[in-house]
Amino acid sequence: MTAGKFSRGNRVSTVLARKLGGELLRLRDEAGLTQPQAAAALSATAAKVAKMERGWVPFRDPDIQILCDLYGVADARVVDRLLSLARTDRERRKAKGWWNQYPELRSLVEYVALEDIATGIRTWQGAFVPGLLQTPDYARALAIGNADWEDPDDIERFVEAKTARQVRLSDSTPLGLWAVMGEGALRQLVGGREVMRAQLAHLVEASALPNVKLQVIPFLAGSHPGMTSAFSIVSFAEPGAMDVVYMDTTSSTLWLESEADAVRHNTTFERIARNGLALHDSVALIERIRKEL
Repeated sequence: MTAGKFSRGNRVSTVLARKLGGELLRLRDEAGLTQPQAAAALSATAAKVAKMERGWVPFRDPDIQILCDLYGVADARVVDRLLSLARTDRERRKAKGWWNQYPELRSLVEYVALEDIATGIRTWQGAFVPGLLQTPDYARALAIGNADWEDPDDIERFVEAKTARQVRLSDSTPLGLWAVMGEGALRQLVGGREVMRAQLAHLVEASALPNVKLQVIPFLAGSHPGMTSAFSIVSFAEPGAMDVVYMDTTSSTLWLESEADAVRHNTTFERIARNGLALHDSVALIERIRKEL
């Protein structure tokens, strides 16, 4: 359980590097080998292997292949997955993304950077509309309600940055989004009736995109596995292969990077979704609530 990105001198520990390092550490433990033995195979120091396993340095493809051979990893799919994760991390480190212009994003910076290179996101939100689906007026009302900013210009910059994220839903390689939200998120009058009417209309429009799945869990569904927390699962390949879980709380931003955490949250997400209405019924409920406003 970790925060998004750490810095130490000129080194940076990233979510993806920590995930890759954790996978290699697990493989080394299963092989019954020590860090010095891994270092000898790489003609490196044990300190370098320690930094690799903690995600402090980017991974070279030859190093991964050497370690996989040493650890007895015979499945080519596992090796390819690790190599792909390393390449994605290197691209992420080199990226000079638009999000770096927005310090107002604060703890969201690392998430938005990963969102930019992700292939898919599964998100569960019980209390509010997910960021990728928010209108500017809705995002502004949320920011004002959170009282995190005193300067109106900071709020406008934050709204501008959140809106810019939504390009991923319609670019040349559109992000796959499966969003599940609670009925309460649709009925909470964030910004007032006019803002909510426009927000609900926007959700209906977004649901028509081929890469967007939108489900609503109605109040009548009763108790379900998502009632205690909200989270997003970020994927960088086929679902489950290279997933990390993001949770934003009132006191901290958490990344769950282990394979076990990814599997557990994917299972939880599917259980939550099973409590939701079918896609067309979800849209019908959104339309009905919009008309009630």
